Amino acid sequence: MRLLSRVLGPRLEATAHCDLPCGVYDPAQARIEAESIKAIQEKYQANEDPEFRTRAILIKEQRAELVKHHLWVLWTDYFKAPHFEKYPQLHDLFNRATKAAGASGAKGSMDPAKGQELLDLIAEIDKIFWETKQG
Repeated sequence: MRLLSRVLGPRLEATAHCDLPCGVYDPAQARIEAESIKAIQEKYQANEDPEFRTRAILIKEQRAELVKHHLWVLWTDYFKAPHFEKYPQLHDLFNRATKAAGASGAKGSMDPAKGQELLDLIAEIDKIFWETKQG
């Protein structure tokens, strides 16, 4: 049995500090969706067609959910305790960013200023993210 276990067992054991290789994490995913939100908000403001506006709201809300998803993945899977120790504002920043993507922010508003607020918060997260990648 021991011989069989040795023959069939793993030859190499690998470990990582995150769920997958870190190349899969990038705030750009959230930023791209947030850019879409702001563009939709701007197009909504410039168009009076009720059908267009209805579609714009639906698409914007879907994009807002994607922003929240991408932010949550970064918050829960990429950033670890040492990051939160070095950047004590990180929890609050993610909380504000996900709320800015949610019903009280860009998801619930057709004001491009709300879209810009979301982009600004994502830019802060992006800056910290890339600082952590340097170290």
